Amino acid sequence: MKCKITRNAAKVLRQELDKSENEGKLLRVYVTHSHGDHAHYGMRMDDAGENDAVVETDKEITVLLEKNEELLDGVKIDYLYLPKEGFVISNPVKGNHGDH
Repeated sequence: MKCKITRNAAKVLRQELDKSENEGKLLRVYVTHSHGDHAHYGMRMDDAGENDAVVETDKEITVLLEKNEELLDGVKIDYLYLPKEGFVISNPVKGNHGDH
């Protein structure tokens, strides 16, 4: 499984991961709901489980993805400042280029 994190997202995620309350935790990306051929995604700090793929990214952030959820393979995490500041999670590999 693959996961891409942009430079902007990595900067914000690193700040969150470095907080004492998140010590030992990893970033989990999950499907909040899916319909048709695309999904909507969420994130949280979590521990790895037996159904997780542990994915190392080029930004030195480890991401947990559920192995059996094909809509997670190829997910991209970005952080935008405009028009509204926040994370945007999409999966361009699966034809999902963002929430609608």
